[in-house]
Amino acid sequence: MPSRVVLITGAAGGLGSVMAAALLADGHAVAAVDRSPEALARLNAALGRERLLPIKADLSQPAACAQAVAAAVAHFGRLEGVVNNAGIGMSAIRPDAETNHPGIAEMDAETWDRFFAVNVRAPLLVTQAALPHLRTAGWGRIVNNTTSYRTMLRVLPYGATKSALESMSAVWALELEGTGVGVNVLVPGGPTDTPFIN
Repeated sequence: MPSRVVLITGAAGGLGSVMAAALLADGHAVAAVDRSPEALARLNAALGRERLLPIKADLSQPAACAQAVAAAVAHFGRLEGVVNNAGIGMSAIRPDAETNHPGIAEMDAETWDRFFAVNVRAPLLVTQAALPHLRTAGWGRIVNNTTSYRTMLRVLPYGATKSALESMSAVWALELEGTGVGVNVLVPGGPTDTPFIN
């Protein structure tokens, strides 16, 4: 397989760092996008080499999505893959929210919007910015990190955002059929032992 340039969001976190390491080990180049400069520095110290580009970006800010893609293309000259892995989880609401799920009364507009900004809008905007480059390459992969169906049905607002992302993925896959650009979802298969889970 030829070497590809892949942008990973949330690249300095648990799953993101493992994906970055695997892609680098297979000979690909990685644009590692994360909002934490400290986490990016640790990732760079652990994996840093010519084919790793750390990019600091807060993808809850719409302009940052296109800027991250532009930085990757400016550095590597091309882009063929996107892994929309960045996310906000239930522990961002309160420490026990993963097991003691918030109910309707606890849900407020600010929390709802924050979850959708990171887990739904950011993947859309990153993909919009990346897609012209994938089309130019005539080959591309978009991978969206979602969650189990059980979580979608039981946990708000996280489950709702991942349900939306999975729906978007199916629609994009149909739209891009025949272009050489494929769209898939990644379902980790259960809680992962990372800082994302409290």
